[in-house]
Amino acid sequence: MKVLITGGAGFIGSHLAEHFQKLGDEVTVLDNFSTGSKRNLGIFSFSGKTVDGDIRDAKLIESLITDTDLVLHMAAALGVANILNSPIESISTNIAGSEVVLMASTKFKKRIVIASTSEIYGKNPKQPLSEEDDRVIGAPQNIRWSYSDAKAIEEAMARSLFLTTQLPVTTVRFFNTVGPRQTGKYGMVVPRFVQAALQNKDLVVHGDGTQSRVFRHVEDAIAGLLELLEYKESIGELFNIGGEGEISINDLAKEIIAVTNSSSKIVHIPYVEAYPEGFEDMQRRVPNTGKIRNLTGWEPKNNLEEIIKSVVSSLN
Repeated sequence: MKVLITGGAGFIGSHLAEHFQKLGDEVTVLDNFSTGSKRNLGIFSFSGKTVDGDIRDAKLIESLITDTDLVLHMAAALGVANILNSPIESISTNIAGSEVVLMASTKFKKRIVIASTSEIYGKNPKQPLSEEDDRVIGAPQNIRWSYSDAKAIEEAMARSLFLTTQLPVTTVRFFNTVGPRQTGKYGMVVPRFVQAALQNKDLVVHGDGTQSRVFRHVEDAIAGLLELLEYKESIGELFNIGGEGEISINDLAKEIIAVTNSSSKIVHIPYVEAYPEGFEDMQRRVPNTGKIRNLTGWEPKNNLEEIIKSVVSSLN
């Protein structure tokens, strides 16, 4: 099988590239290497085709998709810090770029999976969050929500193309995915905490630390996506892919210190010191994964301690 992975040098994308390479498939990775890294591909000696390019380049995208059996659209501008620092570029990439990829997939009638995000739900206080739940988004002055808005438009384009052209598309909403190859550079909390703990430096918690999340290992995320590819019932649908075990950021920091046997201390700083103007947080984000479980039987296998240990191992 010929597989195209946009954003294939990124965190999740590179793990997908590794999986399909092991299967013996012909893998093409497209990445502009703004957040992705050639190092991610070097870790498993990627032997496929690597294209340095932009998903907004329609001519390039069509040339790659025309000879592809499966499109995995992982490319996106992501990370809270990245969105706040480059909002216009991020919006353009996430909307215009996704439109190009979806339209090319439609033109050539290709099976496609698009990676969306739990950011879609915004700050909806209803927990756990199900696929049909409303979006609750802050004011547009809070630029953080532009990422959620852009990904919502991407999802709407995918849904529309399914309804009007029968595009074989599946949308997955990833919740707080963690594991080897993830960087803390763009605000991802687990690699940031682990790196600090390994150096016995302070673990810096933004806000009061009572905000909570549910973390899931990248291996489980990949397994969920692959399971969905096996079911024709997933076409035209969207699915949460998330973990189990809600934990506050304060308790996450304590757990990482314990697992790493670190002498690090936990310190708190207000959001205004951590992020540029335009940031707003949500207090809880807990996934309801009943839909994917009911269809495929998928369930996450790695608990939080195992997730942390895998990140520690990758950074040592």
